Amino acid sequence: MASTAHAYTPAEAAAVSEIAVKSVHNAIDKRIIETHLVGSRGRALIDEDLLRLKLWYGVGSILSAERRKRLFDTIDQNPDAETVRADDYLIIDVSRAREQLAARAEALREAEGMIESVKGVVGGEPVFKRTRVPVRTIAAMKTQGASTAEIVEGYPSLTERMVELAEIWVAANPARGRPRKLSEQGLKVKSVKRTTSSNADPPRQTAAARNCI
Repeated sequence: MASTAHAYTPAEAAAVSEIAVKSVHNAIDKRIIETHLVGSRGRALIDEDLLRLKLWYGVGSILSAERRKRLFDTIDQNPDAETVRADDYLIIDVSRAREQLAARAEALREAEGMIESVKGVVGGEPVFKRTRVPVRTIAAMKTQGASTAEIVEGYPSLTERMVELAEIWVAANPARGRPRKLSEQGLKVKSVKRTTSSNADPPRQTAAARNCI
């Protein structure tokens, strides 16, 4: 990882380490990791905490809690080691874990630079800069199986990279309260496609949401 320390909320830590936010809070509660007082962010996690999270849950099915704690002690004693031997048969690729975390942390920072909330634009919903496209809508479409190419075709103001970064940003910034309806976000249904199956099930409907201009 880079030498500059970064601070993360539990949700951001979960998004970067690809661990459920509930598991992050569980790790904090059980003192597997500890929060730190980091400038204006208050209580937060740092890069080394994310490494512990990734390794703790990554080898949880292989190593006992006690052996994982010993693994952390070994890493603390050898912070520059690329690999660490966990036991006679298991070697942990710490360098690879750091690289994966660094890449996702950079992706999150890149996403943050692409997104803004503007009063009066789509009800203040986070959108990609210079567009009226809600980030959460794009992330939801990805989750529901839409491909990046399909989304870019429907939203030509977006790039493939913007679509790819929507999911990590939404994971790091979970919405509060109930999900907002499309109409509340200034959106409408662009089209409805009907598909039929060979059995007696009723036709299914899929809809693509587009911005109201």
